[in-house]
Amino acid sequence: MSIAKQTDTVANVFAGRQRELEERALSPAAAHSYPAIRARAEEDCALRTPFQRDRDRIVHCKAFRRLKHKTQVFVAPEGDHYRTRLTHTLEVTTISRTVARALGLNEDLVEAIGLGHDLGHPPFGHIGEEVLDNCLKERFGVSFRHYEHSLRVVEHLERDGAGLNLTEQVREGIARHSSRAALPETLEGRIVRVMDRVAYINHDIDDAIRAGLLEEDELPVEPIGVLGSSGSARIDALVHDMVEHSEYAGDIVQGTVAGAAMKELRDFMFERVYLGPAVRAEHAKISAVVRRLFEHYVAHPELLGGRGASIPPTAIQGEDELAQEVTDYVAGMTDRYCIREYSELQVPNAFAR
Repeated sequence: MSIAKQTDTVANVFAGRQRELEERALSPAAAHSYPAIRARAEEDCALRTPFQRDRDRIVHCKAFRRLKHKTQVFVAPEGDHYRTRLTHTLEVTTISRTVARALGLNEDLVEAIGLGHDLGHPPFGHIGEEVLDNCLKERFGVSFRHYEHSLRVVEHLERDGAGLNLTEQVREGIARHSSRAALPETLEGRIVRVMDRVAYINHDIDDAIRAGLLEEDELPVEPIGVLGSSGSARIDALVHDMVEHSEYAGDIVQGTVAGAAMKELRDFMFERVYLGPAVRAEHAKISAVVRRLFEHYVAHPELLGGRGASIPPTAIQGEDELAQEVTDYVAGMTDRYCIREYSELQVPNAFAR
């Protein structure tokens, strides 16, 4: 229940003023903040739009805080300047807001989707996602996709199972931010979907050069010539390209030249970095860690929830529920927690001291 009173002049006119502002300032194609469409109806906040409220719920949730200890590309890098899943999230969000503002779209919605898009990412980046997916397919015949799990986090796992009760537009944007999913209904969701790639391609190039996996003169000549020689120049070029082409098309699109250049850079990064020998050298180690934990919790579901947990055997009913409970627990781990749990299983206590 709101505590706004009749004497609270700002709170009493906020929603009406915001509606008028959006009618005047936003593009006809923009998503509007009101009315809030939630799975469970609730009273609006007196000083925040529904999308701002979603943003705040995401930032204050536990899954968001764990992103700071989850891998982007490089596992446990020796240096303070490498990206984590959290810094990637922030970069995607800020770039997406720039595009939204330039196109007259809803910045609050873009921000909420951007901040929530990777909440369901498991430990150890895309390698961890691949290993968990393989484990689930082999044992239960089901798949794991981080974007689907991100939706599960906000709908079912946060707030001790109650979920965050986010608006429909934010939930849909989170669930469809990957190119493997259906296209988002809102233009704001489509912005985040493309800017996710723009951000990770360019900041991963920066990190790969910092790590000594790449030299700048090894980057493919043609896309660098089109987009620019630095990460900031390339992001700026891609943002300008998207804004201009999207304004003309009435949709979120890239120009053919810039889009092709970005795809070539992405293909290069998959060949040299994401699937390259240095990152793949860690694959066997990560696979051993994730597989061991997965198999351990499948065999001992009473331990789900951490050391000292004791879930009654009757609490988990059937294979489907077991698969989901193990997925929720393993995918929610940070890199360091995952390693610590693995060490507890593998290293005798006498040697771990």
